[in-house]
Amino acid sequence: MSAVPQTHAATQVAFEPLTPARLDALMPIEQAAYSHPWTRGNFIDALAAGYQAQLLVAGAEILGYFVAMPGVQEAHLLNITVAPAFQRQGWAHVMLDALALWARGQGAQWLWLEVRASNERARQVYEAHGYSQVGRRKNYYPGADGAREDALVMSLPL
Repeated sequence: MSAVPQTHAATQVAFEPLTPARLDALMPIEQAAYSHPWTRGNFIDALAAGYQAQLLVAGAEILGYFVAMPGVQEAHLLNITVAPAFQRQGWAHVMLDALALWARGQGAQWLWLEVRASNERARQVYEAHGYSQVGRRKNYYPGADGAREDALVMSLPL
């Protein structure tokens, strides 16, 4: 079975920079993928700060995207999303590979991220990619009905 979804077998998959002009296409994906999605303002702020923000596209269709913040000898993954229609097809691994390449090019020695403690599927993807849990942030994420949820801190040595 090809890594490219059947509907895109003849379409080239590529990365392109996320720009404000693409936010109209991205926001419905973000809202469908998360119970507490990033706002348009979160993305605009990340772009204004110069963070690494890439779309993974097949033709005009967005398969996924990631946003990462560079640091001193490290990078922090802030958001990685695979469009719900393309989940479980390996695209998260493609984006994590691209993130690691970019981070190495910036001189990073570590990648860091937080993930909801309840997000077992994402944790499995990160662990399969070599990330290890190194900590826990209590009440980091908003939850249902005003509750809060812990974040697991994960890292990957580069």
